[in-house]
Parts: sequence; structure tokens; C-alpha cells
Amino acid sequence: MPEGFRTEEFKVEGEKLLAKIKELIHEGNIRRIIIKEKDGKVLMEIPMTFGVMGVLIAPQLAAIGAIAALLTEATIVVEKKE
Repeated sequence: MPEGFRTEEFKVEGEKLLAKIKELIHEGNIRRIIIKEKDGKVLMEIPMTFGVMGVLIAPQLAAIGAIAALLTEATIVVEKKE
């Protein structure tokens, strides 16, 4: 991972996945979001480049909603700027 960034992990129930992602995006300073299954398999990786908000992130949020419906538990890994 590049210098000046750190990672945080959050374990969430499937039904709370989308709400947590929206909360993290709203906080800002995020470089990338990775969603993993309970067993650690990566389901989705979303780069959060400067200016990628609103309409551009909507398709990813729809996909996350569909993923959340299938999961009982997920791990969200977030790379943040220091």
C-alpha cells in the first residue's frame, strides 16, 4: 500500500452492507473500498478516484445492494488517506 494511506476493516451483516458503504463514502478520504465474503473471497473492489461520486457511483451501489441480499456477513476493507 502506498505511503500516506491506511486500511480499516468492518464486519457487517449483509443487510447493513449498503448503508455502511454509503456512510464510508460520505466520510470522504477514501481511496478504495473492497467487499469480501465471510471466507475472505473478494466480491467487489471500487476505486474511489477524485470526483467519483453521485451519478458515477450509482451503478456500484446498485450492485452492492444485490450482493448484500445474498450475504449473511461481509467484510469491508477501506483504504483511507492519512
